[in-house]
Parts: sequence; structure tokens; C-alpha cells
Amino acid sequence: MTDPVDTHSPGLLSWVESANAPQTPFPIQNLPYGRFRRDASEPWSVGVAIGEQVLDVHGAGLCDSPEMVRWLTLPRAQRQAQRQAISRALQHGSEERARIEPWLMPMDAVELGLPCEIRNYSDFFIGIHHAANTGRLYRPDTPLLPNYRWVPIGYHGRASSIQVSGRDFARPKGQVKPPGAGAPAMQPSEQLDFELEMGIVMGQGNAHGDAIPIDAAQEHIAGLTLLNDWSARDLQRWESQPLGPFLAKSFATTLSPWIVTLEALAPFRRPLIRPPGDPQPLPYLDSPADRASGAIDVTLEVWLQTAGMRARGTVGDCIVRTGFAQAAYWTMAQLVAHHTVNGCNLMPGDLLGTGTLSGEGPGQAACLLEITEGGKRPLRLSNGEERLFLHDGDTVTLRGSCERPGRRRIGFGDCTAAIRHARP
Repeated sequence: MTDPVDTHSPGLLSWVESANAPQTPFPIQNLPYGRFRRDASEPWSVGVAIGEQVLDVHGAGLCDSPEMVRWLTLPRAQRQAQRQAISRALQHGSEERARIEPWLMPMDAVELGLPCEIRNYSDFFIGIHHAANTGRLYRPDTPLLPNYRWVPIGYHGRASSIQVSGRDFARPKGQVKPPGAGAPAMQPSEQLDFELEMGIVMGQGNAHGDAIPIDAAQEHIAGLTLLNDWSARDLQRWESQPLGPFLAKSFATTLSPWIVTLEALAPFRRPLIRPPGDPQPLPYLDSPADRASGAIDVTLEVWLQTAGMRARGTVGDCIVRTGFAQAAYWTMAQLVAHHTVNGCNLMPGDLLGTGTLSGEGPGQAACLLEITEGGKRPLRLSNGEERLFLHDGDTVTLRGSCERPGRRRIGFGDCTAAIRHARP
């Protein structure tokens, strides 16, 4: 599950000067994949982020197709080899600079799309602190249901309404039944919320009927993105009985535009640690290799900018700071193994959401439902405004980065969207 050390070396520099800036999310040690186009008349093409630039890897002759699905379907060894070739071409002193440089474009001069065409979308519930905190709102004595520590809980989401970062959306409508009301009403949601998640993008799929063993799961995962699973809590409360959320989740999901590869994340792997006394997973969900390095250290943040803050030119408040490894009860490999154990076939570009990644401590609750204790305790912002749930004009931005002593910091790019008024 590692990549040759030359692509990770903290001393590795690029002839793309912006990639050498200490705080860039996209140093040469990262090289995430996404899709770009110069204008709406062009088809999407595969790009790699390097500093403040996007490299057209097909135009530069570093991949054999402009279509992302081609990259996703490659065996992992071939994806690794392609990443190594891109790294060598962009390294300081590379003899390929003259050939490659014409295929670089400023990132702010192109349109970034979804990192790939999303075929299917399944959302999991692997944040154990989120599960406990939200469960406690409704079942104070038994916040975690009996199956939680045994099975990765998930449901099928709606792929068609997944949107790339930067695309705003209207406040959703649906049925709401306030406490004590005799009948529900159709109205705009009054309890719109964000959920800080990560997205797992699938590479090679599996044939229908064939399960992916846990030790083979890494071969089928292309990388990770940031994901905001917007939720209308008042719609969700009424419609979720007994089959789970529907309109409360399907109106919008926001995804960051870059897939950070498992190769770039290799230096940030860590052991999976289960609390003492918890049951060990069933054999199909367990392996020594996954225990040793199944978790990944990613620092995650949520920033909230109100319309008032934006009018005054302020960037907003960081209202959540948590971590992927500390929040997740199950690993990526366990999710893939469980998803396919019944014969379900995953496809290139399928997206698996992790579920809300709340930490255990103060400031680590990763949605407003938790932060406000179900809408009972308002969140006070730095400018004096308060929020129980999101208002029209609010902009929510998710950020993620990996940092470790002796390694270059790598980032995921922003995952952001603003909320517009509900449509008439």
C-alpha cells in the first residue's frame, strides 16, 4: 500500500514554483486528479493539480485518454506508474519541462467539474461519535443501536444531485410535521444542516456476484475527496420512519473537485484502534494489514461565512475541527468488503460517503444538529450572529489536509456551497 519514496520525499521540489510554497495544498507530493475544461463548449478532460496550476495530463502525453473513467479502470499498479511519470516530469530539473509546460493552465482560469462521473452513491455512518451524539438526542439510554459495532451501516443515496464545489443550491422543500401538529405541511426546510464527510472514489469495480476481500480492497479504491452531505433535519425527522431519509438528503450533495490518491496518502496511514472491550469484526471485515494501516490521518475543518460576514469582507469562522482517523469506526477497506460481500457490484466512479466525522471533544461536532443539541443551544459566531441551523445566504466550506513531521502538507481543495432562497 506504499509508493516509491521519491514521490513522497519532503525535499522534492517542482519547476512549477507555486507548488513549492509551504502552505500550498497541491505540492508535487500530492498530484490529485480531477476534471477541467476551458469553457462550456469543451468536453471535460483529466487534469492534475500542481500548485496553482492544472496540468492537462492527456495533452501532455502522460495518459492515453482525456476521460477520467479510463484512469479509474486502470489496475492500481498502472495508476501508480502514471503518477510516478507525472512526478518525474514536474520535478525541478526535469528534462521534460519544455514539452510539459505548454499544457499547464492557471487553476483560476479553467472550470473544475466533479472529479469523475458518479455512477452510484452509497452513504455510510462510520463516525461513532456522531452516531452516539445524535442517537442520544432521541434515545438517551441507548444512543448506539445494537448492530453499530458489528456492521458498517449505510444506505443508498442519490447520485444525480451530487454537485461540484462552488455550485450553490436552493433551500429544499418537503413535508414537515412539527410536534403537536395534527397533519404535516409542505414547506421549505427550516432546519437545513451540513455534514462533514469524506468520499471514497472507486477505481476498478467487481463483477456482479463476486465479493471484494478486505485485503484486496485497496486495489479497487482510487482515492478520497471531501463531501458535504447536506441534510434537512425537519424533513428527515418526519419522512425517515421506517425506511430512512429521502427528500431530506437527495436535494444536494457537494463534492470537492480533486481525488487525492491512496499513493499520496500513504505517508499518513496509521493503525486502526478500536476501544477496549468492543467486539472484534467478523472475519470478512478483519485483516492484519488493515489493522496495521487502515486508518488515515486527515485534519478536517468546517468554515461558516454568513451573508453579513461576506458583505463586510470577512472570511467567516472555523466552527469545526476534527480528524478522519479519530472519528471513523470502520476503515475504507471494511466499507468496500461489506458493500460487496452480498455480491453487489461496484463500478468505476462509484462514491462511498463515510458519514459525519465528528470527534469526541469540544469543537469537533461535525454538523449543526450536534453543535446545537438538536436546535436547543445556538451557536454564537464571532460577529455576534447566532445559528441553530443554516440561513439563506450562508456559505459552508469544508477543508482537509494531511500533516506529519518530516512530510509535506497535502490538501484536498475546498468543498464549498452557498444556500439560496427556496424556489417559489
